[in-house]
Amino acid sequence: MPTLASPAQAASGPARTALPPLLWLCLAATWVVWGSTYLAIKYALISFAPFLQMGSRFLFAGVLLAAWMRWRGAAWPSRLQWRNALVVGTLMLGGGMGGTAHAEVSIGSGLVVAFIAVVPLLIALLNLIWGVKPTRLEAAGIALGLIGVLMLTQGSGFQSSPAGLAAISIACICWSMGSVLSQRSLPLAPGAMGFASEMICGGVVLLVLSVLSGEQLVWPPQPEAAAAWLYLVVFGSLIAFNAYMVLLARAPAALAASYTFVNPVIAMLLGVWIANETVTRFEWYAVAVVLAGVLLLLFKRPQKAKES
Repeated sequence: MPTLASPAQAASGPARTALPPLLWLCLAATWVVWGSTYLAIKYALISFAPFLQMGSRFLFAGVLLAAWMRWRGAAWPSRLQWRNALVVGTLMLGGGMGGTAHAEVSIGSGLVVAFIAVVPLLIALLNLIWGVKPTRLEAAGIALGLIGVLMLTQGSGFQSSPAGLAAISIACICWSMGSVLSQRSLPLAPGAMGFASEMICGGVVLLVLSVLSGEQLVWPPQPEAAAAWLYLVVFGSLIAFNAYMVLLARAPAALAASYTFVNPVIAMLLGVWIANETVTRFEWYAVAVVLAGVLLLLFKRPQKAKES
């Protein structure tokens, strides 16, 4: 999950001055691969409707990951852990990723991921329910980030699609709620098996939503849509997530969470360069304000890890 350091990480002490090659590769995966998945979603939408695309992607990836973990000797999740996976998967994947795909039907991928940069700020706000109060620096980051999001919604990209704005707003709220619940009160199975169970449950929920909303399967899919779907399964759901797990275990918290700052820039540049999406100067300014708020949150995390 994207925002909290693991116990092993907190106990690992000061970070090394030079990162080993493995961590550089893991950083590249979380920065570039996760940053590019939003453009891949856009291309997959050519043949795969939003809920169908996301549901089939996560269910397929979850089954593969669960089979791999079982082959390596990992235990199946308990009944309670499956229940937690269903709740978290419904929120994070059903609402979060399903809403993201729906938003990309009418909004550019770069602007969608720029809006998603507000998630760490929402998580910090939701943690107030558990008595986790932000410091002054973190509170300033939350306020700055929310101002940036308000600026972003005034840009031409979001004003031209109220439905897309509603979809991405719901997606961010659902993802943030699922993240906090999984960290505070609904723990998943340990390690990658927990993420596999979440993908399986979330994938099933998304496919049910696909049927209920009357989505149609386009077969055979266009080659670029099929390639984008496969990219999302292999690189977005399997490789990048496992790279993130390695970072959580071996890197400082701020470095592991740095994808939240880098992904919007990568996604917007790719959207403009490859998909000819339009981003106005005002929208770039709004994104800079959002990311400045996120950066204030990241600056504080290494200190917290050392004190814990």
